[in-house]
Amino acid sequence: MSSSMMEVEQPVHEEPNPVEKKERKKGKHNKPKPWDDDPNIDRWTIEKFDPAWNPTGMLEVSSFSTLFPQYREKYLQDSWPRVESALKEYGVACKLNLVEGSMTVSTTRKTRDPYIIVKAKDLIKLLARSVPAPQAIKILEDEMQCDIIKIGGLVRNKERFVKRRQRLVGPNSSTLKALEILTDCYILVQGSTVAAMGSFKGLKQVRRIVEECLKNKLHPVYNIKILMIRNELAKDPALANESWDKHLPKYKPKNVQQKKPKEKKSKSEEKKSDSLFPLPQKPSKAREDLELESGEYHRSEQKKKDARWKKKLEKQAEKSRENEINRAASYIPPEEPMQNGNNSNRSEEGKEDVTELAESLKSKTKALKKEKKRRERVDANEFIAVDTGDKSSKKKSKVTRD
Repeated sequence: MSSSMMEVEQPVHEEPNPVEKKERKKGKHNKPKPWDDDPNIDRWTIEKFDPAWNPTGMLEVSSFSTLFPQYREKYLQDSWPRVESALKEYGVACKLNLVEGSMTVSTTRKTRDPYIIVKAKDLIKLLARSVPAPQAIKILEDEMQCDIIKIGGLVRNKERFVKRRQRLVGPNSSTLKALEILTDCYILVQGSTVAAMGSFKGLKQVRRIVEECLKNKLHPVYNIKILMIRNELAKDPALANESWDKHLPKYKPKNVQQKKPKEKKSKSEEKKSDSLFPLPQKPSKAREDLELESGEYHRSEQKKKDARWKKKLEKQAEKSRENEINRAASYIPPEEPMQNGNNSNRSEEGKEDVTELAESLKSKTKALKKEKKRRERVDANEFIAVDTGDKSSKKKSKVTRD
């Protein structure tokens, strides 16, 4: 065999050129589809759930519970059958626990819609926030959403918080009603939360208005004006693709400083201020200057201490004297109220002439005794009229009686 035959031809493996590789194009699946430009299709509509889409039901039980305040207990107890019947249509079980003060919703074997448990959770949350049961049940609809805005932590001062919350409600709830009409949402201000129900677009507007009001960025009345202008601009199809900034008003926040009440000046201060040439005030002297004037500055520390101690003892002695006087004053009997001058003089004269009074009383008693005896001697015949007889006889009879 020749060497040429011995040489076996080995196959040559050519490495593929990386440049020759087919490059993958991004977005290859984003091809135009026939329904993209179809004007009859509304992509924002939410289709109603069909139970046929989930015939087997839920594999696991999901449940949510929330607490409610004590003042809502009576109302929830009365309206609970209505809530229970509304949730039963969707195959959701609910329980009201009055002992713990909680509401619980959970899925069952009859539940078909997987998202209905989230809606049921929103329902019990709204009921706990004082939303009426007929209004809260509407949250189970697919088109209805809810948002609970916490406003308690936006303002620190309680008085300021109450004023701004009242600003959101308005006089006779006029501001709140206007917001409900313009945003097409149900709004309830309760305590430190604002519960809103409506579409996503309306809820976004409500949240922005509430936060701007509580943070004192913009008054809700100005937001109402802006919303009214937006609604009018939305009716014009020519402005659909244009910016509306030039048509909308721009409000700048203004911090208006309140005037502080003027303090009433005393009469002495008014006189001082009224004087045309006020007296020049003497500059307050330092302690060292006062010590230099009195000569205490050059004394030794021991002498200064002794002088201070002596002053302290003198003050204590003076204070103790005042306290003794005050204590002694409590033992002094109060002065009796003085009567009128004439009455006092009469009483004094009466005391001096006691004997005269005694004699007058004796004479009066004697006179009374005589009168009594005279009445006892009275004869009934004296008072009987006699037809016969002369006047002289009558006179004689009188004389004899005496």
